[in-house]
Amino acid sequence: MSLFNTSLVWFRRDLRTFDQAALHEALSLSATVHCVFIFDREILDPLQAQANKADRRVDFIHQSLAELDAELRMHGGGLIVRHAHASTEIPRLAAQLGVQAVFINEDYEPAAVARDAAVAGALMAEGRRLVLCKDQVIFEKSEVLTQAGRPYSVFTPYKNAWMKALMAAADPHADHPLLHKYAAAPDYRRLAAAPAGMPSLADLGFKTSDLASLGIAAGMTGGQDLIDEFMDRIRDYDTARNFPAVRGTSHLSVHLRFGTVSVRALARRALQAMHNGEGGQGAAVWLSELIWRDFYFSILHHFPHVATQAFKPEYDRISWETGAHADQAYQAWCEGRTGYPLVDAAMLQLNRTGFMHNRLRMVAACFLIKDLGIDYRRGERYFAEKLNDFDLSANNGGWQWAASSGCDAQPWFRIFNPVTQSEKFDADGAFIRRWLPQLARLSARDIHAPWKAAPEALKKAGVTLGEHYPMPLVRHEEARELTLQRYAVVKKEATEAA
Repeated sequence: MSLFNTSLVWFRRDLRTFDQAALHEALSLSATVHCVFIFDREILDPLQAQANKADRRVDFIHQSLAELDAELRMHGGGLIVRHAHASTEIPRLAAQLGVQAVFINEDYEPAAVARDAAVAGALMAEGRRLVLCKDQVIFEKSEVLTQAGRPYSVFTPYKNAWMKALMAAADPHADHPLLHKYAAAPDYRRLAAAPAGMPSLADLGFKTSDLASLGIAAGMTGGQDLIDEFMDRIRDYDTARNFPAVRGTSHLSVHLRFGTVSVRALARRALQAMHNGEGGQGAAVWLSELIWRDFYFSILHHFPHVATQAFKPEYDRISWETGAHADQAYQAWCEGRTGYPLVDAAMLQLNRTGFMHNRLRMVAACFLIKDLGIDYRRGERYFAEKLNDFDLSANNGGWQWAASSGCDAQPWFRIFNPVTQSEKFDADGAFIRRWLPQLARLSARDIHAPWKAAPEALKKAGVTLGEHYPMPLVRHEEARELTLQRYAVVKKEATEAA
């Protein structure tokens, strides 16, 4: 017997029909289930104000919804799609449909938490329920804590506890109950038909982006194709992931961001590859990356102040560079004009594709913070604007790691040398040449630091510094000393506390 006569599934960051917690639970507990997606004006209106008319993320969502709607219609259902303020539209739609419950997969970002609380209150006032499901993560909130009942702030013990909690539930060689909880297809016969039609991108005020030319396939099919392709090379992930010129990473982050793949399915595949020996060390390292993702969600939940402040409060005492000179340096960093080829190539990749290799995210972030002395929050906001896969918890965690202000961050006195990083991870300059073709004729020795090249080498390569490529904004050795002085306030506070 069904618990609810009629329910509504509100899709958000979970744009798929398979292994989908809220959809599965609603179909299991309800006689009739409607499905909806809201193009939330709280999110889209600011994008339009910034003139982001061809936003890849909006395009990705739109394409993914078309596939999701088609899949639901194959099972007799369909997707109701609205362009409105979700906080008021969901209660209004729930009343129109006469539902008893609205099912959602929980979102852990502060703005989403506040929105969902407002929706829950509005529904409750009319005698309806908001049912929260776990779908974005394997373990959420307080499911993985220390023995003292506190949240972890260091990754390795968190990872150990995460693995212990996962394996405690089942024989690791058998189907894992936690990871297979929603793997079986639900009873789609309970789906309610939906009116045909979905607003076009133009209706929403946006234009088609360059996803197709970039080779980014949206939706469930695009996600599954990437999973299958990555599994053929996962064995080499532990080493290949560090080299931006090769296809060493999974490229699944944008699909994880919008839920066109299931994190449970990814964890299952990683564990299978580990246990059958086909994944080598690469599968174990990739699983660790999925655990990092859970870790940063946990940090955001338990320490929401990190969204605007340093995880370690003493780091908010640092005096960052400000004024016209700092603004000019920041703009040069944004535009890939720092004079450090690997940093500039990384920023150009981001600006032109919405993607940046993970190794380069660290290099570019560390350069902004510790070579230019600019507040990490400025870089964090720029990445949030540009990244196709922007996710608040991971983006914030990465930037605070680079700034040494976050949980389990690099030590404040560890300062990446952008030239040695370039020499180590793009030794032959292939990545740099791809994004900075004006440097393509430089040798593998000279391409990492053109200002050090002999005049005849620059002339032979057709490079005039200051004309074809900028001189460095700063000298790394000098910038390093300034950074150590800037961070001395942290060292002083730590010494006084001891």
